[in-house]
Amino acid sequence: MDMMDRISAYRELIRKNIDYENYPPIYNKQEVNELVDLIVETLMLPDTGTIRIGGKERPVPIVKSMFLKLDKDHICYILKCLHNTEKKIGNIKAYLLTALYNAPMTIQNYYTNLANCDLAPDNRQK
Repeated sequence: MDMMDRISAYRELIRKNIDYENYPPIYNKQEVNELVDLIVETLMLPDTGTIRIGGKERPVPIVKSMFLKLDKDHICYILKCLHNTEKKIGNIKAYLLTALYNAPMTIQNYYTNLANCDLAPDNRQK
């Protein structure tokens, strides 16, 4: 398999994993495409190296493993967090790579926290 075939195969796999064709219209397809491209670029790295994620060098195979776990909910979670960020992001690529890597490990706690905040007595509508 040559490099272009591998890129196409990874792109197809990631699009399938994230249910690419069925995104709600509130999400810009260009933003989703950029995340897919970042994932594919990372999956194309040789397994022998490291990649900087969250300011720390991590083995490429571990990062690839996390990226292959991503699904539609993770991508929507990342985009929602990005849209709610009010501070300027200096290195958007590093930020997104970190968000992609962390999404499978943080999504459940994020939504649990949101639910807890919504249900807290101080936040209930009277």
